[in-house]
Amino acid sequence: MRDGKKEIRALREKGADKIFAVPKPRIEDFNFGEETAVVFDDMLGRSVPHYDEIQRMVGELAGDFAHEDTNIYDLGCSTGTTFLTIEKFLPADLDVRFVGIDSSQEMLDIARQKLAECGLKRQVTLRCGDLNQPVEIHDASVVLLILTLQFIRPLYRDRLIRSISEGLAENGCLILVEKVLGESSTFNRLFIKHYYEMKKRNGYSELEISQKREALENVLIPYRIEENRELLRSQGFKNVDVFFKWYNFSGIVAMK
Repeated sequence: MRDGKKEIRALREKGADKIFAVPKPRIEDFNFGEETAVVFDDMLGRSVPHYDEIQRMVGELAGDFAHEDTNIYDLGCSTGTTFLTIEKFLPADLDVRFVGIDSSQEMLDIARQKLAECGLKRQVTLRCGDLNQPVEIHDASVVLLILTLQFIRPLYRDRLIRSISEGLAENGCLILVEKVLGESSTFNRLFIKHYYEMKKRNGYSELEISQKREALENVLIPYRIEENRELLRSQGFKNVDVFFKWYNFSGIVAMK
């Protein structure tokens, strides 16, 4: 980022997500640039139900599947939080490498600084890349899509999941966390209602919820859980199971 490390740190220390706190004359599509990046950790903690528990579960599962001389990919790695979580569940002497890919250079700048500040010793490669474009996965024991696939255009999701499947080592896994649709319009309406109630409990106003919903309307395209299952199975994953479910959020783990 052009303002350097000190400016990144100063912006991060402000921390609170106020992006949609004042009325906007025109709602632009949601993006992951600097304005979002500097408050993203706060946004996730307040917008994703049981976020800390999801992170812990992802870390445990990654620790179960990670094995010697492989890569752990986080596709849509944002500010690098999940790498720090996974590290707690890996033996210090296990030879695995972290590879993070994100479309936002601002997110990657914060991730790089945060990982350094936390003293992460493991080899980490962070790359800027659009996951709507072809991506190569090599020698992976674990691949993460944590609240990422929902932002990939549906036209390109098959290709991305196929690339992951082809790049996974034997007995590797894909861990997918997604916002999802209910199986009926009634469930969908109720789940969204209770989700917005959670956001209000976490300090978001009606205005913030409404404006962010509009900003995400053409950007975040969720599937039903079964659609995600079918997508995974169609691209080579034979064992697919749900490890987390809360109203309109789910976590899925898949093996080839």
